[in-house]
Amino acid sequence: MKRTVLSLMLVFSLSLASFAEKYVATGKTWSVLGDYRIEVASTPVIIDGKELQTFVITYDNSDSKITVAVDKQKKCNKFIVMSDKLAVQYVCTGTYFGVEKIEKDYLCLGCKTTDEDMDRSAYLSQKIITREAASPLENTKLIACYFPALVKDFDSMIAKK
Repeated sequence: MKRTVLSLMLVFSLSLASFAEKYVATGKTWSVLGDYRIEVASTPVIIDGKELQTFVITYDNSDSKITVAVDKQKKCNKFIVMSDKLAVQYVCTGTYFGVEKIEKDYLCLGCKTTDEDMDRSAYLSQKIITREAASPLENTKLIACYFPALVKDFDSMIAKK
């Protein structure tokens, strides 16, 4: 009888886990956007046949979604950040984590960055965000907090009610 009850509980808990959302992190932005949620994307970004680990960031007070594709390379992880307003890349070189303009290699994703769409002072202040090494998920959390400030028309990201 105990074995049957335990088996039923195990099956029930596994079925609940399969219906759970794919959120991997949440946190505060300390801005008008409210809290952020990071989830694993249902369809990963593919570049040159290479499937990249992909996250989607959403905010409580915004309809905007930000896609982050992690291109793991030998010496550097590159985080390609794409929204409907702006696309940039963040790099983690082992000595620092910071923002850069998107490389030509990633233009195949339909990404574009123009100086008219980017807040130049925020861009310069994010060239080096931290000098500590972190996991791709921890760096994506930093992106969730810092990236919206790069959008020149930041107010357009906030949901109007």
